[in-house]
Amino acid sequence: MTCAARSRCRDAKADRRAARSANVEDLVPGREERTAAVGVAENGNSAVLVTVARDGELLDRRRIDLTRGLPTHPYHHEGAWAVGRYLNSAWARPISLGEAVALIKRVHEAAAQGAHESLGELATSVRVRITRVSIRVCPELPPTIEDRIADNRAQVVADSVMYREALATAAKARGWSVYWYDREDVFAAAATSIGCEDVGAFLTAMGRSIGPPWQAKHRLAAAAALAAARVPAR
Repeated sequence: MTCAARSRCRDAKADRRAARSANVEDLVPGREERTAAVGVAENGNSAVLVTVARDGELLDRRRIDLTRGLPTHPYHHEGAWAVGRYLNSAWARPISLGEAVALIKRVHEAAAQGAHESLGELATSVRVRITRVSIRVCPELPPTIEDRIADNRAQVVADSVMYREALATAAKARGWSVYWYDREDVFAAAATSIGCEDVGAFLTAMGRSIGPPWQAKHRLAAAAALAAARVPAR
């Protein structure tokens, strides 16, 4: 099952929990009645987050690190070394499978905590209530850490999936829904969402309004947020 499919199975429960309890975000002074979406462009253990209101206004741009002081690609590096891959690389080191699995579990836990803290800081600093996060869709992977290490294709993408799923889980815990975007069509989806054929020009103007840095990853995150902002809640 993909992370998008698993996400849909948990949506109803998350929505009910959110409805039963007041969100701390609602207590932020000056909170507006509009809603906003956060677009995510991840790169290793870091990510660019761009938050936009439902009307397309840029509200926030920031970079976050989900882990610190730990290997950033434990599946692709330590996990691969543990089963004999890439041992001729200059940075390879001896490690057992058990040690690699234990390390990966530590990184999973650290990423979950980092995602929780980062989204909490974002939520309390934006003046518009956030209701959705937009994250790149995850490929389907084997269910266990050991299986992901053993599968050559899976171990290449498992680190990125780990960080994306950590953000999705943290967002759900805040009562936000998750929109899974495809990088190939997210810009077209953003254009449809805002009713603007030239979404490139729209994103360029958005970048000029906030100033540098405004790179390809910021444009991607902004497009992801725009694509999600007007999608009806499930």
